[in-house]
Amino acid sequence: METSSNSDQNEVSVSGTPTNSVSSPYRRTYSDISGLSHRFDVQSFYNRPSNTNAVVLSGHEEDLSEDAVEPNDGVVNDVNVNGEDHNDPDSDIDSAEDAELEMMRERFAKLLLGEDMSGSGKGVCTAVTVSNSITNLYATVFGQSLRLQPLSTEKKDLWKREMNCFMSICDYIVEVIPRSLGTNVEITETKLRSDILMNLPALRKLDNMLMEILDSFTENEFWYVERGSSSMNSSSGGRDSGTFRKVVVQRKDEKWWLPVPCVPAEGLSEDERKHLRHKRDCANQIHKAALAINDSTLNDMDIPDSYLTTLPKSGKASVGDVIYKQLCTAEKFYPDQLLDILKITSEHEALELADKVEASLVTWRRKTGGLAHSKSSWDMMKDIGGDAERGNDKNHILAARARSLLFCLKQRYPELSQTSLDICKIQYNRDVGKAVLESYSRVLEGLAYNVVSWIDDVLYVDRTVRNRDD
Repeated sequence: METSSNSDQNEVSVSGTPTNSVSSPYRRTYSDISGLSHRFDVQSFYNRPSNTNAVVLSGHEEDLSEDAVEPNDGVVNDVNVNGEDHNDPDSDIDSAEDAELEMMRERFAKLLLGEDMSGSGKGVCTAVTVSNSITNLYATVFGQSLRLQPLSTEKKDLWKREMNCFMSICDYIVEVIPRSLGTNVEITETKLRSDILMNLPALRKLDNMLMEILDSFTENEFWYVERGSSSMNSSSGGRDSGTFRKVVVQRKDEKWWLPVPCVPAEGLSEDERKHLRHKRDCANQIHKAALAINDSTLNDMDIPDSYLTTLPKSGKASVGDVIYKQLCTAEKFYPDQLLDILKITSEHEALELADKVEASLVTWRRKTGGLAHSKSSWDMMKDIGGDAERGNDKNHILAARARSLLFCLKQRYPELSQTSLDICKIQYNRDVGKAVLESYSRVLEGLAYNVVSWIDDVLYVDRTVRNRDD
C-alpha cells in the first residue's frame, strides 16, 4: 500500500534510472526500460572553459601581488589545494554543467547502442528506444500519482525537461516539398512532416491542460486515507472516516492499492460537485482526443510480417462459431446486442475477444485486397459504415461488422489494454516520429483516463453518503 509519505519514491537517481521500480498505472504500455533524464544546455557546453586553460594556484606564481595572495582583514580565503573556490558561484555552475554533460553522454550512449550495453549491435532500433523511454518516464513521474492533487515541483520540472528533449527530435523530421518558381524552374523546400506538424502541437496542448486540471485540486473538500490505516476506522476533527471503508469495499472495480477518498458527513457542497464534474468533462475530452491521435498514428504503422504469419487461413477460425454466426446471418447487425449475448465478465475476456476479432478482421481485409494501408483494431472506427454492406462481397460485410464490434467493445471497456496487433506494431516500428507521437499520445491517454477515474471515485463516495442520509 503506497502512502503520501512515499509519493516521491519514484524519483530518478543520479544514474538516471528510477530508484524504485514502478509499473505504469495505465496498462497500455509494454516496457519498463529507462529513458533520458536530465536537461543539457548545448550553448553553455560550448561556452564552458576548456580544462587545458584552467588556472591552478601554486607557490611559484611570483607575479601575484601581496594583497592578492594574503587575506584581508583577517578573512580566510576559502580556496582548497586544487584551486577551487567553494564560495565562487561560477564553480557551482561548472560542476552542475559537468554533471549534466555526463548524464547526457550516458543517455545518448544508450540511445545509440539501442539499450544493448555490450555494444554487439543486438540492441533495439532508435524508434523503440525512444518509445520505451517516454513510457518509462511516464511511470517515473506519474507512477505514484494515485489521487487528485498537483504534481510536486520536482516531478513537474522533470516531466517538462525530458519531454522537451524527446520533442526536439521531431524538429529535424522533415519532408521535401517541390515548389515551382516559373515555367522552367522548380526547387524543393523542407518542412516538418505533416503528421508531426498536425499532432505534436495538439499533444502539447493536451499535456498542459492535464497539468492545469491537476493543479486546480489544491483546496478540496474531500481528502484521502490509506486503505487499512487506523484513520479509516477512527474519527478525527469531526470527520466520520469509519463510514467510508464500507462504501469503497462495495465497489465492483475495487483496487486495493488505491487510497480511499473521503467526504464530509453531509457530502460535498454544490460548488465542489460542479467543479469536479467540469474537470471530469475536460479530462474526458482530453482522453478522447489523445485516443484519436494514438489511433491515427497506429493506423499509419504497417502490420509486421511476424503478425501476419500467425493468422489462421479463415476469419471464422479466429472468432469461433458463435460470433461468426452472428456476423453472417443477421440482416441487421447490432454489435451491442452481440456483446450482451457474450456476457463478458472481466477485462481479460474483453481483451481476448478483441484479439480474436482483430485477427479475423485482418484476415477478411486481406482477402478483399483492402490491406494495402494497414489498420489496427481501434483505428478503423473512423470509417465505420463507409464501406459497410458494400456490394455483395461477403468479406467486405464481415470486415465492416467486425470493425463495428471492435468499436463498441472499445467504448464499453475504455481501460482495455493494447491488443496484440498494436503491441506488435509498436515493437516493429522503425519510424522515430511515429514512435514519439504514439508513445506521447498513449501516456496522455492513460493519465486522462486516471483523472476521470479519480474524480468518479470522489463523486461515487459523495453520492453514496448523500443517499444514505436521505
